[in-house]
Amino acid sequence: MKRVDPQPLSKMATGIGGFDELSGGGLPRNRTTLVMGGPGSGKTVFSLQVLANAARQRDESGIFVAFEERGREVIANAATFNWGLPALAEQQIYILDAHLSPTVIQSGDFDLSGILAILKAKKEQMNARWIVFDGIDVLLTLLQDPILEMREIYRIRDWLADNTLTAIITAKLDSQTVQGTNYGFMQFMVDCVIRFDRRLEYGVPAHRLQVTKYRGSDFASGEFPLSFGPSGIEVAPPEPPEIIHEASTERVSVGFERFDAMLGGGLFRGSSTLITGAPGTSKTTLIGKFAEAACQRGERTLFVSFDEGADQITRNLSSVGIDLHPHIQSGLLSMYSGRTEARSAEEHLIKLRALIRDHQPRCMVIDPLSAMAKAGGIGAARAVANRLIHLMKDRKITVVISALIEGNDPQAEATDLQISTIADTWIHLSYVVRSGERNRALTIVKSRGTWHSNQVRELVLSEAGPVLTDVYSAGGEVLMGTLRWEKEAEELAKQTQRRIEFERKQRDLEFAEADTQARIKALELDLQRQQAELALYTLDGEARALSSSEREDKLRRMRSADRIIDTDAVILPPPDPVTPGAVSGSGTYKNTREED
Repeated sequence: MKRVDPQPLSKMATGIGGFDELSGGGLPRNRTTLVMGGPGSGKTVFSLQVLANAARQRDESGIFVAFEERGREVIANAATFNWGLPALAEQQIYILDAHLSPTVIQSGDFDLSGILAILKAKKEQMNARWIVFDGIDVLLTLLQDPILEMREIYRIRDWLADNTLTAIITAKLDSQTVQGTNYGFMQFMVDCVIRFDRRLEYGVPAHRLQVTKYRGSDFASGEFPLSFGPSGIEVAPPEPPEIIHEASTERVSVGFERFDAMLGGGLFRGSSTLITGAPGTSKTTLIGKFAEAACQRGERTLFVSFDEGADQITRNLSSVGIDLHPHIQSGLLSMYSGRTEARSAEEHLIKLRALIRDHQPRCMVIDPLSAMAKAGGIGAARAVANRLIHLMKDRKITVVISALIEGNDPQAEATDLQISTIADTWIHLSYVVRSGERNRALTIVKSRGTWHSNQVRELVLSEAGPVLTDVYSAGGEVLMGTLRWEKEAEELAKQTQRRIEFERKQRDLEFAEADTQARIKALELDLQRQQAELALYTLDGEARALSSSEREDKLRRMRSADRIIDTDAVILPPPDPVTPGAVSGSGTYKNTREED
């Protein structure tokens, strides 16, 4: 048997951000969709926005049948959006004023045959692809007969089937008539059912949308938040079931060198950083410094603040050397300030999505995200915070978020939002109160994928900007502020005293060394003198001895003492003076021995 591949259901895109994603492509083509909801939940806005987007984006014509409002009221109300509906109503969108009077209906038999005939002619004339029956509940309520109600609904269903139009029918429901018998059967007749809901959560209005039925197609179940803006409705799309984030090794600066050094070189591109702390610990200052550094690198940056105006933030940051005005004027920096109680946390998320889409930032700061807790409760705020961080990672946006920590415990670091577990880097700011003063301290609780400092550093604010001081400890305790100044002054005085003592001792030793060298020199000179005298004395002695020997030799020669006498001869004393006529001089006589 030949295998038959399933054919996907043909759909028509609505152009409404988020809705086409959760519905798998839009509304079923040439079929009917029922849109239900209470008053002010957004049914009419949704229907008109679908028609306007089809006309503007794909040049598709449509028909809008108004049972509740008059045609001119519909156009006037929709003029607040940027669809250009008044111009579209003249060419591509036909608005039929089907507002009915109770007296007309109750005066006799009534049916929609005449209206449907007009619509058929208009559809052929315009080649319309869409049609909206807005406020069908008004018609059914006026009929006041369940049989007549069902008859007219089936009449509309058959007419739509014959004219191959993609249809939207809106009906007003409240909590008592959601499953009522008046026209609950309509949910079984149509191919797609969408429910709108508007309720108060912790005093904040919250809008929700849910697709409860979609024949032949898969869709995202559950409720999804929606918001209203200049472009109409925007729905928060479902999050992808799988987390796939690219991990970058590129580093970006937090704003000043010492802080980067504590983080091992800065933050990773596309990472999320959480800054927690009590009020006044300079969370906004660090966030502003990061935004300024990003703009100085030429990167588009989005600055989101809650409950504080942009002008006030820029003024306050300028007092600590952070000037954002040039970057705002150049367009690199876009600032948005929102009031948290004005909308739900999910609506804030939708707004942030729109801001990101419009500005296309590479870096983003949110100050403080904890304010979301005031917009519909802590549970919704936690969910939005988690989704927001994942959104930043998906778009490779480097984001720095601040969160307020309140309470009496000075050691408390965790936030009510519970996002510290999914943030890549967690920086905590605190106060150190001692000796009558309060000092700011900064520590890095964690920083995934990188070495980081574990030291508590003092954060000092000045006109030149935030500065991290050197770590200074005494007796195993880190000192800050005045205590540090006093200890440093004391240590400086001790060092000065030790230096003076050292220099004095050094001079004394130098003097002693010089004196010793002088003594040694004198002794050396005296030794040299004595050695010279000894040498002279030796030479003199030798000279004396030589002179004495020479005189003796000379004297001997003068005395003829140098003649050699025979050993057998007898040396006689010189003769007595001779008489005249005798021979003078000495004589040698032979010694003749006479024998005895």
